[in-house]
Amino acid sequence: MASHAPASPFARFVHSEAFAGLLLVCTAVIAFVWANSPAQGAYAALRDTHLAVSVGGARLDLSLEHWVNDGLMAVFFLLVGLEIKRELLIGELASRRRATLAIAAAAGGMLVPGGMYALLNAGGPGVDGWGVPMATDIAFALGVLALLGSRIPLGLKVFLTALAIVDDLGAVLVIALFYTSDLNLGALALAALTWGAALLAGRRGVSSLKVYGVLGVVLWLLVLQSGLHATIAGVLLALAVPIRKPDPAGYLTSLTDAARPGREEEVGARLRDLEDLLERAQSPLHRLEHALHPVVTFAVLPVFALMNAGVTVGAGGLGTVSLGVVLGLLLGKPLGVVGGAWLAVRAGVASLPRRVTWRHMVGAGILAGIGFTMSLFVSNLAFETGALLTQAKLGVLIASVLAAVLGGGWLLLVTRNRGSGAGMSAPGTVAPPPAP
Repeated sequence: MASHAPASPFARFVHSEAFAGLLLVCTAVIAFVWANSPAQGAYAALRDTHLAVSVGGARLDLSLEHWVNDGLMAVFFLLVGLEIKRELLIGELASRRRATLAIAAAAGGMLVPGGMYALLNAGGPGVDGWGVPMATDIAFALGVLALLGSRIPLGLKVFLTALAIVDDLGAVLVIALFYTSDLNLGALALAALTWGAALLAGRRGVSSLKVYGVLGVVLWLLVLQSGLHATIAGVLLALAVPIRKPDPAGYLTSLTDAARPGREEEVGARLRDLEDLLERAQSPLHRLEHALHPVVTFAVLPVFALMNAGVTVGAGGLGTVSLGVVLGLLLGKPLGVVGGAWLAVRAGVASLPRRVTWRHMVGAGILAGIGFTMSLFVSNLAFETGALLTQAKLGVLIASVLAAVLGGGWLLLVTRNRGSGAGMSAPGTVAPPPAP
């Protein structure tokens, strides 16, 4: 069967994220098997390998694991920040009702899992991991939806994307506010000045990505020294990159003139010129986002998975930390997501997307329990080393696999009779959530 390119930018995005999810799964499996094989010593040695960078009298010496978690993941957070800004200004979150639904669902999907974990681990050594089960991995979640094909309403894919983006924003705030070390006020002040320079460049419409690249490296180094987690620099830089784009109306007029009788031979050349112009006319935010997406998909996230999914089972085993993470992601996520969305719809401030029912929303809530990338990242912040970190990562891996299987299975069951209209409500109607 002949294949063809997806028809819309959103469809291309979903297609790319599906592949990213598959790549993450493969890399995580390799890391897990490697860490529990006779060659586990080589795996540990790889993570502990130190790389040093010297510029003048300054020297930065970090292990390979820290370079990945503090350096490469800053690029991931830069992409997350760009996506958040785009969605807020011109995307799905620019619509008040859609944004309200995603925000309410994401808030419930963070508060309920975090609360469940905190209650289970209250007073124990693992209480600091309450932020671990709050995140959603968009690549995995959309990957599962892509496997189900056209039986899934487009509105559900859009909702899950918006939910994950709001969820990422919440995770960034949690990291910045609760998972930081002692602050270096001098470095923090210099970081603020650097961010101010980036914001000023964005306000003045500076379109050169090299300017933002240089400011971004300086900002990352200063945030790293400040006590905030270095990846926050990626989100801060994203907020400065402008999204405005120039108006190519003059070239469109030129193309129209070329299409007049007697000048048809110029049309092909002008079309190629216009194509080049539209490529250049993209805003700095769009250009940077498009440039980073394959880098993050094919390099940053797989390398992160390789460095962090290698959990040695015998080192810490399972405990209340693992149980809290699993219950938070598998039970707390769907309860929080569906509950938050239902309250928003019930209050009349939001509505379900077209052709999306509450049964679909339950499936989305279950898939939101796939916390892989961000949950593993927060695990590293909550528990730097030791058995508790192992328990947290095992909980994340177990819950993410189960959420993918259960969420996909639920949606497959719900949509198996979609042609007969079973389980579908009329557009604009609000049905109550299914009874437990």
